[in-house]
Amino acid sequence: MRSESKMKIIAKTSYGLEEVLVEELKQLGVTEVELATRAVMFEGTKETLYKANLWLRSANRLIVPIKTFKIKDAEDLYNKVKEIAWEDIFTVDQTFAIDSTVFSEIFNHTKFAAFKTKDAIADRFREKFDKRPDVDTDQPHIRINLHIGKEDDVTISLDSSGDPLFKRGYRESRSLAPIKEDLAAGMILLSGWDKKSNFIDFFCGSGTILIEAAMIANNIPPNINRAIFGFMNWKTFDEELFNEVIDHALDQETRFDFKIIGIDIDARVMGMCRTNIEAAGLTDKIELHKKDFKEFDAPELKGVIVCNPPYGERIGENVDDLYAEFGDNLKTRYDGWNAWMISSNMGALKKVGLRPSRKIKVFNGSLECRFMKYEMYKGTKKVHKMIRSED
Repeated sequence: MRSESKMKIIAKTSYGLEEVLVEELKQLGVTEVELATRAVMFEGTKETLYKANLWLRSANRLIVPIKTFKIKDAEDLYNKVKEIAWEDIFTVDQTFAIDSTVFSEIFNHTKFAAFKTKDAIADRFREKFDKRPDVDTDQPHIRINLHIGKEDDVTISLDSSGDPLFKRGYRESRSLAPIKEDLAAGMILLSGWDKKSNFIDFFCGSGTILIEAAMIANNIPPNINRAIFGFMNWKTFDEELFNEVIDHALDQETRFDFKIIGIDIDARVMGMCRTNIEAAGLTDKIELHKKDFKEFDAPELKGVIVCNPPYGERIGENVDDLYAEFGDNLKTRYDGWNAWMISSNMGALKKVGLRPSRKIKVFNGSLECRFMKYEMYKGTKKVHKMIRSED
């Protein structure tokens, strides 16, 4: 593929998934990165940007900074935004929207900074073409990111993704407590699953973890079925290059020789799960069982368990017994497996009755959670360590 000049790119992610995102970028050939909270900065070409939007599982948005400057007041922001050649980025007939994050004391309201930015862009078009582009906050052609820091430093960026990247396009049905696709994928990648063993979700719900696992196992890009990315509406969009990226991605699918298994006791939820798996085109790659997880016989070949059980967030819901049964089931049936579960219920997690070998702080939406790893083996930990050292 062709070589191009590089641009700065910021990949946004969820708290706790930053290191996972760095590893994903390395797989795409990005070697130099700058780590931040909920974000990773790197440089890349247009090809890198297209690949990253297509392949990154743990990112939720990719933005491209186009200008940085300092401001003295609101009018200074207006004037400096107006200086940008917006007509080189999009046309007057396209719609746009401003996403703003403001920490500066110049503005007592984030929306005012966004309003000044919008006016500056619209006025530049009006002066050049005697027409203003329309604002569309729901589905704009161009999404612009405005960030103003505490030191009145401004960064104007273009959102290359459009809709958040966790909107893969396959989730037609949602359970009561769905987990977002980027977090589900991030959890699987955090688990260290090597794709050379079985994978089970005891509480599969609407199937998000299973679908993400199947795409990882078969090396299918998470956003291969997505119809539109934000960069497609830029004047600089290279359709031929993007099609090359897509063609190359389709050739990367690999064969997976083990099982991905979903278990849930709720028939209605299992129906949602089947619908979503079918929408993702993965029906032949995922095995479903409508039953209590305690009644499922573990496959002979070992593997990894990743679960998102109920947290007990609803009034009157007590999950202590469920978590205790989860731990008992691991002890009696899953010797040799690694089990991971996420929950915001710290009290219930203690009922699992197993000592976790890892605890990772993550967020499921606004809920602060722990992603816990339980290594299952027969005998005491001391004996297990001795056996491993003898090997």
